[in-house]
Parts: sequence; C-alpha cells; structure tokens
Amino acid sequence: METTSNLREILSEIPLHVTLVAVSKTYSTDDIMTIYRFGHRVFGENKVQELVSKYEQLPKDIKWHFIGHLQSNKVKYIAPFVNLIHSVDSLSLLKEIDKQAKKCNRTVNVLLQVYIAKEETKFGLDEKELIALVETSDFLACENVRVCGLMGMATNSDNVTVIRNEFRSLSALFGKLKDTVFSKNECFTEISMGMSSDYVIAIEEGSSIVRIGSKIFGERNYSKS
Repeated sequence: METTSNLREILSEIPLHVTLVAVSKTYSTDDIMTIYRFGHRVFGENKVQELVSKYEQLPKDIKWHFIGHLQSNKVKYIAPFVNLIHSVDSLSLLKEIDKQAKKCNRTVNVLLQVYIAKEETKFGLDEKELIALVETSDFLACENVRVCGLMGMATNSDNVTVIRNEFRSLSALFGKLKDTVFSKNECFTEISMGMSSDYVIAIEEGSSIVRIGSKIFGERNYSKS
C-alpha cells in the first residue's frame, strides 16, 4: 500500500527520539487501520466530533493527540481518553481541562501553544503571555494536567529562513522555560513543531514531535470532513 510505503520512508528519515503523529483528520477509519496494522499507534485529529467518532470505532491502544484549536465547552468529550492536547492557548482552557480530567480521575498531558507565525489565522500565546500564565496561582493550582512542553506552527511560506527562525525561536523559549519555570518538572520535555511541508527543518531545530498527514495518507478530500 502507498500509505505504508510513505510511512516507512518518513520513519526512516526521522530520529528515534522524535514522535511521529499521523494526522488522520478527514481520512477514513480504513485509512487509519492500514497504518495501524503496519504498527503505528499515534494519531492526531483537529476536530472533537471526528476524534470522538474515530476513538469509538478504532482499537483502544491508539494514542490520540488533539492538535486543533480546542473550545472549552468541548473538552469534556475528549478528556476521558486523549493522550496529549497540543493546543492549550489560554488559562481558561487549561483550567477546564484540569476540571474535566479530575472528573475522569485522570491526568491529561498538554502542550502550551505559542504563536510564532506571521499569520493572523494562527492561535497561541506570545512569550509574555506564556510567562504570565505559568506564574499565576490558577496555573499552579491545576493538579490534573501535566504540562509536557510547547507547540508552535510556522508561517505557511516557501521561505526556509523564515520557517527556520520561527522554529528556532520556539526552541529557545522552550530552553528558557526548561531552565526556569519548569526546572523541576521532569515531564517538560516536548517541542511539537513541524508538519508535512517543514518537518525536516523542525527536527533540525529541536522538534521532538512532528505532525504529518498528507505526506502519509495523500491529499485530503475536505468534502468528506
């Protein structure tokens, strides 16, 4: 199958310490099962309804990552099973995840999303907002979330220098926080950056999680989403 060949090629290119999230949004459960049978277990979705539907239909040893913009009122649907939420961009969202995780008697892993792109359509905190957030008493009071690192999306551009500099800035911020605010947090280890078009650059700049969809599954048919 072409998808397994694509997956095999990508896995041969990325270091063993880098986690590959196969972004399965808009693709069918059959598409997912093709690479599940190949041995892959980490998948990413960006819409809550689609994620819940696929979780219910597919094997329960899949590690589901939520990678899209998350509304607080939808956290309750994924809190019981999600492995990692990449897109925490506000204190209110973090508090809601903590609340719902507590109801499920779980600790939910999250990444704080940082705005590194020159695009208004991207979400995330800037450096000042991020530092202010992690210094609040509300943040320190969250007991059922585990902050594992940062996530960022580069500008959609053909300019490699722009993309590299954005990824480099996120890595630098991660290092700064690792040495200060999160110096005693052994779980603060992840930088999620890089997609199908720029994951090679992202890995060169320190990414530990890459999110790849179309390069594995082929072009998306958004009419099915």
